[in-house]
Amino acid sequence: MRRPGTTLELPLVGRGGEPVDLWRTIVSHGVAELPPSQIDEARRAFETTLALGRGRPRRVRIEEGRPGHALVHVPGPALSSAARGAVLEDVHRVLNLDEDLSAFYELVASDPDLAWAAGGAGRMLRLPTVFEAVVKTVCTTNCAWSGTVRMVSALVEQLGQPTHGAPHEGELTNAFPTPSAMAEVDEAFYWEVVRAGYRGAYLKALATSVADGSLDLEELGAAPSDELSDDEVASRLLALPGVGPYAAAHIMMLLGRHSLLILDSWTRPTYARLVGRKRVGDATIKRRFRRYGSFAGLAFWLLPDARLGSGPRGYEGGVRVREIGHAAISRGWRRRVAERAAEGISQRTRFSAEQVRWFLGVAFFARSLAYLIRAVRDAIRRRPR
Repeated sequence: MRRPGTTLELPLVGRGGEPVDLWRTIVSHGVAELPPSQIDEARRAFETTLALGRGRPRRVRIEEGRPGHALVHVPGPALSSAARGAVLEDVHRVLNLDEDLSAFYELVASDPDLAWAAGGAGRMLRLPTVFEAVVKTVCTTNCAWSGTVRMVSALVEQLGQPTHGAPHEGELTNAFPTPSAMAEVDEAFYWEVVRAGYRGAYLKALATSVADGSLDLEELGAAPSDELSDDEVASRLLALPGVGPYAAAHIMMLLGRHSLLILDSWTRPTYARLVGRKRVGDATIKRRFRRYGSFAGLAFWLLPDARLGSGPRGYEGGVRVREIGHAAISRGWRRRVAERAAEGISQRTRFSAEQVRWFLGVAFFARSLAYLIRAVRDAIRRRPR
């Protein structure tokens, strides 16, 4: 049965003629699961909302088509010729097809841990705008994944423009809010509605600077590396409110710049576990991936895929392992880890597994409470006296 709407076809090939694995690209990063985007695992498809010029945003579904091609379906009224071109251009950008990974594939060919990636892996899903990438990254700092989802969902629901023509429209399918929309609300909105805590001031300042033209973030995503070096991009990102070393590396990866390693509370211990050590210093990790040069961060990001399973990024038996930001562990995977840890500890102590799980739960709660106290303290310091 033919679906109402417009269906387009897009060749799946990188800038250097290298292969593209669509599903691995879709699940390359947790950003694909933050509103207004979502993943349909059953059909191996990705949905998001695109802002098309002056018209209302349209919902877009991307899935595998005939070999070497993706199908792009836009429900609702038929698209004009210009709108068709705009949709394909945006999807081309979201799938990061302008990136040339052929040199990276040549490098991984001699690395037993990463040779598998040459089949089309390593292409990171991008966001339609750099502004969206920065905002979502700021929303991942110092919080659990559930907090990131809550904040981004509130922004999309409350400030995003509704889509046109999509069936079962809901607020979570609104377009991601524009800088102007985020700049127009007061800081109290970020505290009370978004519940962004200390990040609210950063989000407000960022949106205001972009909206009034004093800050051009999109240049960072459009300029080629020979015109704007990775060091310059990192320097500009670090000057933004709420962006530190982790956030800068994270945003750069979403822009297709992979020279920096995302070193955070998940990647450090995960790498140490993969190499069979209790702890590994950052300098040691960087030396391991130095041979990859401008692709060092990408090689580091992909390594857990090789060691934790051969499935696409972040999926282990259908359970999400990695997420956006500091790669928060999914509830299901974290529960299994906690259960195994509890059983192991109980075997070496007089405590039962149930008691150990209770202690671990208290520890997780205490850590979350510490984050909250620090956020409130920082916010009080920043408020005008």
